[in-house]
Amino acid sequence: MNEKNFEYLKEQVKYTGFGEALESQLKEKMQKEEPNFTLTHNTQYGNDTATATLNFNKSKESDLYFFNSYKVELQKENSKEALEQTFYINKGSNITMKEAYNLMEGRSVNKDLTSKEGEVYNSWVQIDFKQSESNGNFKLNHYHQNYGYDLEAALSKHPIKELETPKYKEDLINSLKKGNLQSATFQKEGNEIKQYIEASPQFKTINVYDSNLQRIDNRQSKKEQQSEVQQASEKQGSKKQNQTSDDDGPEVPKEAKKKRKSQSSSI
Repeated sequence: MNEKNFEYLKEQVKYTGFGEALESQLKEKMQKEEPNFTLTHNTQYGNDTATATLNFNKSKESDLYFFNSYKVELQKENSKEALEQTFYINKGSNITMKEAYNLMEGRSVNKDLTSKEGEVYNSWVQIDFKQSESNGNFKLNHYHQNYGYDLEAALSKHPIKELETPKYKEDLINSLKKGNLQSATFQKEGNEIKQYIEASPQFKTINVYDSNLQRIDNRQSKKEQQSEVQQASEKQGSKKQNQTSDDDGPEVPKEAKKKRKSQSSSI
């Protein structure tokens, strides 16, 4: 087993949001020197269960293994079908497990991505549950820096107490960039009210929810948004039943998608 390769993969797995729990399994699998292998990681987010299958492949030219991708199956409470999405590993900033969960919840994540030409650019990423790719993934919509979404400006339109303190403001913005549904203190008529906010790059604003997760402007409640996600998972499950698969091993991506890093935790 290539020790340097193991150390590299161990760190890569850790900082993609899977911690250190898979370290011994990773070493054991690499020592077997099989052409490919998978590792499984289970996470609980509230009442939702997310199972990630990490895919590793050995180089045909050397003894090096590569962490290619991980597939997430999200089983939501009160949903019959699990929602599935594969996230690809590339150089730079991978989508972490928590960010993957946030994306599969319908929220947006801000990442520094790398173009095919090797240039780094910043973009918001959001899953489009109405469109599927040929590989079975849902399409990812990108809102690049020239799209014109300014999260700080969108926040400034609201009477949010945390914006008054530089440290709290920075933490709030960083949490929203990771795709979190974040609590915030709204100051209204002399009262402080706890509400929830999320970034909405597509409409260049933020979504605000009350303590019951109802949209403040009544356009869409969180339950309605989750209903859209559930319908997508049921549609995906129906498609899967109509497909036959001869793929016994892990999926090997032919076209690397742009996904990235950074451990994600709410404020």
